[in-house]
Amino acid sequence: MAVHHSPLVSVIMIFLNGEEFIQEAIASVFAQTYENWELLLVDDGSTDNSTAIAQQYAQQHPDKVRYLEHEQHQNLGTGRSRNYGVEQAQGQYITFLDADDVWLPHKLEQQVAIMQAHPEAAMVYGRVQCWYSWTGKPEDQQRDWFFELGVLPDTLIQPPQLLINLLNGGYQEPYPSNVIIRSEVFTQFGCFDEQFRSYGEDKTFFTKVELHAPVFVSGQQWIKYRRHSKSCCYVTEKDKSLFGARMQDFYAWLESYLITQNKQDSNIWQTLQTAKLKFNRRYSKLYGIWTAVLDALMVQSRRFLPNALRHWLWLHFGSKIYG
Repeated sequence: MAVHHSPLVSVIMIFLNGEEFIQEAIASVFAQTYENWELLLVDDGSTDNSTAIAQQYAQQHPDKVRYLEHEQHQNLGTGRSRNYGVEQAQGQYITFLDADDVWLPHKLEQQVAIMQAHPEAAMVYGRVQCWYSWTGKPEDQQRDWFFELGVLPDTLIQPPQLLINLLNGGYQEPYPSNVIIRSEVFTQFGCFDEQFRSYGEDKTFFTKVELHAPVFVSGQQWIKYRRHSKSCCYVTEKDKSLFGARMQDFYAWLESYLITQNKQDSNIWQTLQTAKLKFNRRYSKLYGIWTAVLDALMVQSRRFLPNALRHWLWLHFGSKIYG
């Protein structure tokens, strides 16, 4: 893929006790077909061997890799850690790779080309593979799947359509490992909200972008989003009460943000209120029993039904039932 010039891309990898997967994540950066990148390894107070692994990469590749940590090796949370990386980044474009995810080799090359072809786009993201088969276990080989994008792929989406989709649910959101962002976007709209220490900081940032700026949504897959029991997303989503509290925090944040931005779009406000009502209903005790049954059926369907049929059933039935 031809690129007119090669602007520097800052890759920010935050990690906390990520020794199990961090080397594979870093290797996928070094395997990129696009060469003009810097890698910022932001340590959020790790107590395992991931600190030594990151420091070793920085020592061996001082021209490409920098190791960063908070003062006194503190654990300050995902929001602050992402922001620290952004503050230190030198690139024209900024992207993230979580320490348990993996990039495909053409990720940066293809995303930079799209950004250059669409200068009006604040951000680019593509399809995400929910990656269970990394374990190598036979029972996990058929579990990989993709969300529905919710928009026509390879399209520049005007605001606030992606925010409406996020609130309606059932569609893929941007993931930190899957985006590339113009560096000036952080100056224009602000960074990650640091009150969200382990879940939701990405939602707040992407909400700001989706509310104000065009975003290019690609049909390409660029990442493997590793699903495992130690990830902060898995831990939060598994604990229904914790997940409910985090989502309520997000809804409260969004209401406050819309007010400060003087956003009076009735469609956004109506969709937000509907989303809150649906969420509260979903987390009632009776509805929890119902969704547990549906969860079991969905797990079985992933083993036996073709991907295309599963996606169609989710889009036309599952997302509406869960909503």
